[in-house]
Amino acid sequence: MNLKFSVIVLFFLTVSWQAFAQETWSLDKCVSYAIEHNLSLNDFEYTEFSNEETFKQSKRDLLPSINGYTDYFQSFGRAADPNSNIIVNSDFFANNYSLTASIDLFQGFQKINSIRASKLIYNASLEDVEQQKFLLAFRVMKAYYDIKFFEGLLVISQEQLQISRDNFNLVKRQVELGLKAGADVYEAESLLLTDELALTQSENNFQKAQLQLIQEMNLIGESTIFLEPFFRDKVGTELGVTVVQQDSVYNNAMSFIPIIKAEKLRAVAARKQLAVARGNLYPSLSLVAGYGTGYFETFINDAGIVIPFREQIKNNASKYVGLALNIPIFNGWSARSRVKQQKIEILRADNNLDLQEQQLYLVIQQLIQDYTSLEVEKAQSAKKVQAQELAFTIAQKSYDKGLVSVLDLTQAKNLFATAQNENLQVLLRFYLNKSTLDFYNGLPVFNINQNN
Repeated sequence: MNLKFSVIVLFFLTVSWQAFAQETWSLDKCVSYAIEHNLSLNDFEYTEFSNEETFKQSKRDLLPSINGYTDYFQSFGRAADPNSNIIVNSDFFANNYSLTASIDLFQGFQKINSIRASKLIYNASLEDVEQQKFLLAFRVMKAYYDIKFFEGLLVISQEQLQISRDNFNLVKRQVELGLKAGADVYEAESLLLTDELALTQSENNFQKAQLQLIQEMNLIGESTIFLEPFFRDKVGTELGVTVVQQDSVYNNAMSFIPIIKAEKLRAVAARKQLAVARGNLYPSLSLVAGYGTGYFETFINDAGIVIPFREQIKNNASKYVGLALNIPIFNGWSARSRVKQQKIEILRADNNLDLQEQQLYLVIQQLIQDYTSLEVEKAQSAKKVQAQELAFTIAQKSYDKGLVSVLDLTQAKNLFATAQNENLQVLLRFYLNKSTLDFYNGLPVFNINQNN
């Protein structure tokens, strides 16, 4: 008795040490890690950075344009004298300097509308990043619950194997005592081997589910992951159904789902881009100014000496300031073609928004229908587990007394295991469905900081 007690204590100490030695992962922790290390998100973030720079540049386009120019050239043979414009046959060099500036005073409000459009597109790209985070979070959550499902099946398989092992040992003792025929041992051994195979299959499925979550998280260098214990709620046997208002969930989701917000922003941006295209139909007015000067080797004074560089730069200076008006008269109908093309883009943006809203409505509609069905199935499967457990207990006791055959016991045992599997599957599907509905209701299912 003391030896048995010591073995049990040693077992629990070993299990406890392993639990503390291994890092345990909650759903929030898995989601946060996946978002931080997922490589696919980088591409959407790069698009966000690019759109941000486009938005910043659209504001810089309001600033004046200033350009400098200089040249240096050496003339050989016949050339026009810069001093007199007379053709001379001599070698000389010259260089020029100029500085020009211009600023658009009116351009059909193209730049203002470009700023507004690029800002909307940039904000839409921010929502695209958030949408990808949510999609990744859903994939992680599904993989997380898959692990819990196969983990539960593994426990059930272990329980079934232990029952078969106990029955096999019981049959062996009964055969040794002459209470059963030797053939009963082979039947019990066959059931034992069947349950050992089922346990192996459950272990393989459990490992595959772990690998799926590890890959979604991009958890490098790990082949196993330890999750927090799954605490089942007290499943009642009542068949009452919780009523979920579809319109309420849909309206809540419409207010924050990133893909909806992104498509709305793109629809508005398309209208701003139409205004930009229409701006090409209007005249444009610019303020221009400039300064120029130069040095020429042919500029000489009365004494035949080349005028010094500093003096030429001062004397040859020219300045100007003025207004430039550009009136579009005919440009191959290209401006009006761009307007028509942009009107088509507005129709496309509106259609994409309608499509996303429709898909969201259908998803929520399906979720609510599944939620109602799973809530009933959850209570019914719990009742079924209780009934099959009682039937198996009675069959086991009857088998121990030799009142039923091994076939009857196997049937009761398999029905009990099937009921447990169905209950576990329904329960986890219910939690996955409920978490998804909570998300669309705006509840904090995932710990995602939208400011990151």
